[in-house]
Amino acid sequence: MNEGLTYKDSGVDKEAGYESVQLMREHVKKTFTKGVLSDIGGFGGLFQLDKDVYEEPVLVAGTDGVGTKLMIAFMMDKHDTIGEDAVAMCVNDVICQGAKPLFFLDYIATGKLEPSKAADIVKGIANGCIKAKAALIGGETAEMPGLYGKGEYDVAGFCVGVVDKKKIITGEKIIAGDMLIGLPSSGLHSNGYSLVRKLFFDILDWKTDKYLDELGCALGEALMVPTRIYADTIVDLVARFDIKGMSHITGGGFYENIPRMLPAGLSADIITQFINIPPIQKIIQREGNINLDEMYSTFNMGIGIVLTVGKDDYSEILKYLTDKGENPVFLGEIIQRDGDIKICHR
Repeated sequence: MNEGLTYKDSGVDKEAGYESVQLMREHVKKTFTKGVLSDIGGFGGLFQLDKDVYEEPVLVAGTDGVGTKLMIAFMMDKHDTIGEDAVAMCVNDVICQGAKPLFFLDYIATGKLEPSKAADIVKGIANGCIKAKAALIGGETAEMPGLYGKGEYDVAGFCVGVVDKKKIITGEKIIAGDMLIGLPSSGLHSNGYSLVRKLFFDILDWKTDKYLDELGCALGEALMVPTRIYADTIVDLVARFDIKGMSHITGGGFYENIPRMLPAGLSADIITQFINIPPIQKIIQREGNINLDEMYSTFNMGIGIVLTVGKDDYSEILKYLTDKGENPVFLGEIIQRDGDIKICHR
């Protein structure tokens, strides 16, 4: 007798979904902060603002994914850090407006749900949330057979932060003569991986386990270094100093992202001589014979966040960052000029 078609027959395993939630629970709980009012498993995540902290609270939201860095994770069958990248890409955008991250929601989509793999992804997301001091209050794990290849998945996220209206960083106070400070990246972060894969795996035919002396590790390990999360440093910094503008160096590199914080009629002269370019990016440039302008329009080149500060505050901010264990980099100054920024290569 035909018992009839079930959802599992179509490729969706509800039991695997239940198991995934149970495996994720321990990681999610570690991220809960004071404002969390809900538990994992509800239809919506609840978060309460502290009305005694903000005069005019403004919510700042950002969403992003990891891009084709995911394909390196597939190659290496390593899934416990890629979630940290998803958090970083969202959080680092939100803090550029001066916001303190409050909470994060994730979205994981796959062809066939593997509970242990999903739990590894969420472990990375939770670690990123802990670094950002943001609560992971919800998410979605979607099983969509036929849409993704075997072992493939996508991960994206959504972050909400809060800032007092009077403290929002808009860039409108930036003037000619202001100084630029860069905060170092941890490596490639999560941008430029389509070029990276084309070079290393198609043109050079290298493997992820290829050891490179310059890196001190295998190629795949360097490519999987998580995107740095700057929330801890930036939240403290904007509470103490007047930061006029901030830029997250993501896709589009210096040329696209630095102008995003500048008012009309202003540009920037960038000095690169003090940047410590990560070895992986030096290898990419050399092996691909890539023009420097192309590198600075594709990769972060060792700088993850760029700050614009007044000349009078520059030395004090530099000292503050250094005392916190940062390695701030002088990047140049703001210029009265229409048009693209100019990069002076060393």
